Formats: sequence, C-alpha cells, structure tokens
Amino acid sequence: MTVNIPQLRAFLAVVEAGGFSAAAAELGMSQSAVSHAVASLERELTAPLLVRAAPVRTTALGERILPHARTALSAARSVEEIAAEAAGTMTGTVRLACTPTVRQGLIPDLLHHWSEDQPQVTVRVFEGDSTEVAAWLGDGVADAAVLIDPPPGLGIHLAEDHYRAVLPRDHPLADEPLVDIGDLEDDQFLISPNNCEARIRTIHAQAGVPFTPAHRVRDLTTLVTMVQAGIGVTILSEVSRSLLPPDLVLLPLKPEMSRHLVLTGPREGPWHPAVRALAESAAAHLARSQL
Repeated sequence: MTVNIPQLRAFLAVVEAGGFSAAAAELGMSQSAVSHAVASLERELTAPLLVRAAPVRTTALGERILPHARTALSAARSVEEIAAEAAGTMTGTVRLACTPTVRQGLIPDLLHHWSEDQPQVTVRVFEGDSTEVAAWLGDGVADAAVLIDPPPGLGIHLAEDHYRAVLPRDHPLADEPLVDIGDLEDDQFLISPNNCEARIRTIHAQAGVPFTPAHRVRDLTTLVTMVQAGIGVTILSEVSRSLLPPDLVLLPLKPEMSRHLVLTGPREGPWHPAVRALAESAAAHLARSQL
C-alpha cells in the first residue's frame, strides 16, 4: 500500500471545500486531476472515503482517516518549513480564521502588507464567530487564527484593541475627548450579541451602570446603520474605526477596557511553515503604524 501527500491533500481539499470543483479551484488543479487523486487514494485503501453527493461528505472510513490526513499534511509542512528557513524564503497558502470585526477592520491592511512583504505566501481568510474560529484552528480547517484574549504565551501579539463609544456626529457628547459610560444612560443602547458582549457588560458593571440594551443586532452593518439613524449608541473596539462612516465618531471610553489580538497557529501540532513569518511581519507592521 502506498499513500502519498498529493492524494491526502486532494482528499482534504474536497472535504473542506464541499466538492471536487471547489477543491480544484482551491488547489489550482483541474477537477479531473483532483478526482483522480482521490480515486487513487480510495484504490490504495480498497474502500470509498467520500459520498459523492452535494455537498460531498465523508464515509465512516473517510471520517476516521480525516484527522490522520491532517496530521500527515502538518508534518509535511514542518519539513517544508525547515527547508524554507534554510533557503530564507516562505511559500504556500495559509488559511487564516478570524471574527467579522477583525476581518473587516484589521485584515485588509494586513493582506496588502503581506502581499508586499511575503509575496510568495497566499492568505485565504475564513470568517466566523469566536467559537468557530477556535474550532477551525483546533481541527485543522484553518492553519492560523487571530484569537481574542487567548491564554498567555500563545502566538504573537498583534495589537491591544481598546473599546470605544460610537455616537452620531451630532450627538451632544460627540466633541468630548472622553465619554463616561454613565453619561450615555439616557441613550438607547444597541448591542451585537457576539464575543464582545461580556466585556461591554463588565464596562457597565465597573461604572455601576445598568446594562439594559434596547436592541440586539446580529449584523455589524445593521448596528452601524441604526446608530447613524439616531436610534441609539453602541460600543465597538478600536479596530472597527475604519468601518465607520464619517457621520459617526469613535471616542475613548471610561471605564477603559481593551482586548488582545493574537495571531497564532494551532496550540498542538506543527504550524504551517509561513504562519510565524506572517505573524511576526504583521506585528512589526502594526507597531510601525502606531508610531
């Protein structure tokens, strides 16, 4: 029996992309080449690994093999990393997971920076909530992730992201250098029920102000539109600044609170060869931009 890395890579791509056509686009191969690689793997194992439906799904055997295939590819990437470090170059595709706010407010600038600083590395972005991001990193769907307040020592610190009050530009407090959360008690408070809610609750609790949101809005764009319309005010992190239209202001908040953004590979197992290079490059870039 001979199982090789291209076969495993094709198998994983089909599973993660949900079909042969999408996997072919992901790998930069023809659909027939992907089909041939998977079929040859199945012949070696003398059993089907995939149910060819829409979307494609794994058989019982395929599901058992999946984590081992990911481990094998991770090991291959470790070998590539050693060779790349020796040669002084980094290549490949990195699948990066992050939350919507980070995806919209931080990642576009980093993608532009990486395209210049690490031109041989392709970064593909997966957007999800904090739970999804952690799960994707843990099970190998993502090679790297921007995590919020992870355990100390994990990954490379990118930024300290402070929370700010978001007000219409014609709000009575819009020209103040600092907004006390207590001064917003008369405004309707809008909240997006995501990973930031616990911190926003803490801000209210530290100030002794009741946390009584008037509206809960899942989509960030809708939340911003409602503040624009004068329906209420909200709190977002500093990384959201680039997403706000000119008729809204983002102001320092009292009590002060922030979150730490960290770019990391998986906690267990080898990192993709280019992840550390991307993380160090991003941290240096963001530090320079704050000078």
